[in-house]
Amino acid sequence: MALTDPIADMLTIIRNASSSGKEVCEIRNSRLTEEILKILKKEGFIKNYKLIKDTKQGILRVYLKYAKDGTSAIFGLKRISKPGLRIYKKTDALPKVYGGLGVAIVSTSNGIMTDSEAREKKVGGEVLCYAW
Repeated sequence: MALTDPIADMLTIIRNASSSGKEVCEIRNSRLTEEILKILKKEGFIKNYKLIKDTKQGILRVYLKYAKDGTSAIFGLKRISKPGLRIYKKTDALPKVYGGLGVAIVSTSNGIMTDSEAREKKVGGEVLCYAW
């Protein structure tokens, strides 16, 4: 039985769409993927996202962001904590992605937030992914 990883699927879809220059990509909806997209939008990696209702769980349409010269706002997305190997960090051990230029998305007891927000609130948690 293969374990499905919706976060890794979402990151791969966004990574592939941005590297091929697409304006829009679509991802299966879940509460977790929607929270991650909310952070990516707040941090300026994507323009926007929209929930499209269907007969199942729904689809998230993601609008990708590009600079005037056509380079993507996303240089990299990497899944850190995987279903087979979960990665948890305490507050003082939370990673800084590219010296603070990138963002680590962390699942904490206070919800999903960036590494800097988790440091401010003094909470640790599961490091879901990096974006830079």
